[in-house]
Amino acid sequence: MPGLQRLRPDHAPAVLAFEEANRAFFAASVPDRGDDYFAHFPARHAALLAEQVTGACHFHVLVADGTDEILGRFNLVDVADGAAELGFRLAEKATGRGLATATVRRLFTLCGTSYALTTLRAAATLTNTASRSVLTRTGFVETGEEVVLGGKPGVGYVRDLRPETPAPAPAPASA
Repeated sequence: MPGLQRLRPDHAPAVLAFEEANRAFFAASVPDRGDDYFAHFPARHAALLAEQVTGACHFHVLVADGTDEILGRFNLVDVADGAAELGFRLAEKATGRGLATATVRRLFTLCGTSYALTTLRAAATLTNTASRSVLTRTGFVETGEEVVLGGKPGVGYVRDLRPETPAPAPAPASA
């Protein structure tokens, strides 16, 4: 299984290669990052790392076994009051193997053990059936909130990460 790593400065070249190699694939289902993102990538990467230090965001990369190749990005942003927004993208060549689903589930553990998060929100365009399937398989439920992502209609999701509490035992019958 590929390794999930917290974003670091030395990931920059591999993250840029991942974004460039998959740009057209991503643009089919999520808003394109735009030319400016690629032209100013070093500054953008440094800004993400600085934001991560504040605790407002937690950025992760999925790294292929035995290499520095990035297969995906899994980000927790807008962290506040025990909640965060989940965003993720997986390289085209890594799709269809359950990696996104497995990685989102791995993030649930980090949310509880490292980040004190109890709720995740997410959103996906209506046409992004792959991401919507990952969200559903990992226990997210639609909120009914209509969202717009890059000008495309979408739907909001939420996932409660708190362990289920057992139902109270029934009261004993009185005589």
